[in-house]
Amino acid sequence: MKIGIMSVAHLHAEAYIGNVRAIPDVEMIGIADDNAERGQQFAAQFDAHLFPSYDALLAEKPDGVLICAENANHRPLVEMAAAAGVHVLCEKPLATTRADAQAMIAACRDAGVTLMTAFPMRFSAPLQQLKARLDAGDLGEIYCLNTTNQGQMPIAHRAWFVDKTLAGGGAMMDHIVHLADIFNWLFGRELASVYAQSNRIMHADTVDVETGGLLMLQYSDGLFMTIDSSWSKPLNYPTWGGLTMEIVSERGLTVLDAFSQNLNVHQQNPAGNQWAYWGSDMNQAMIAEFVNAIREGRETAVSGEDGLFALEVVLAAYESAETNQPVAVSSQYSGET
Repeated sequence: MKIGIMSVAHLHAEAYIGNVRAIPDVEMIGIADDNAERGQQFAAQFDAHLFPSYDALLAEKPDGVLICAENANHRPLVEMAAAAGVHVLCEKPLATTRADAQAMIAACRDAGVTLMTAFPMRFSAPLQQLKARLDAGDLGEIYCLNTTNQGQMPIAHRAWFVDKTLAGGGAMMDHIVHLADIFNWLFGRELASVYAQSNRIMHADTVDVETGGLLMLQYSDGLFMTIDSSWSKPLNYPTWGGLTMEIVSERGLTVLDAFSQNLNVHQQNPAGNQWAYWGSDMNQAMIAEFVNAIREGRETAVSGEDGLFALEVVLAAYESAETNQPVAVSSQYSGET
């Protein structure tokens, strides 16, 4: 099997190239990027073949591609891959507009290829265990959830993350989608409305996108959840991922930290501290699912429709933050897959 990477704009491309290479009988054929300097630097750093264009990469007839472009640039690359008959794993958020996400889903459906949204948290070992407990009824009735997806402002790694045109927004666009998808996967219930507030308190002199967001999601059966989707950690704070959940249920409180498997590393030269993550690799499991689905001729565990639903939650959050009113969310794509 042959897999390529179309654009390395997203920082996850750095992990994905190793994930692809770690799968037996899979060839990582190389990368293509419309930013020549970025592509050359990435290819040199990871000893990867650099194709002169996306068309040249697709001409090698890969079985699948990973699309790691800027959020607003996903659609043309997905449509190119679909037209070439190539299966697609696309970074999150799937798109920055509903129209783009719907067009991407339609292009892949019409071409008969898979469109998988990159939601690695579905493959997190703690979250997999939580889902098994929920499915078995071990926690009883679920009343509410308090969740966070925090982190650092990613300007030091990829400046486009704070460019509203390319990213579609700031911290809310970056972080809401993970938990929105997890809720949809875990509970499969109809989401009724979203209420959100956002701010730009931290890094206010640096960027013009929101750096903090707080959401309340109300379900039609009374279940409610909150999401703190903020770039609230200092730029020198040792953090990665930052996804936590507190679940209040009939049988007590369940606390989950998806990124607690790490070592605190303190170094003298250069001075600083960081987390060295040693836990299970959810990215590896996600890439393996994409490859296995292609091999077995089946649908992936995460779909393009899942990506669209998570985007619907994000768009509702932005509308709510602007109007100061709860916003109804389309349930067309809710439910388990």
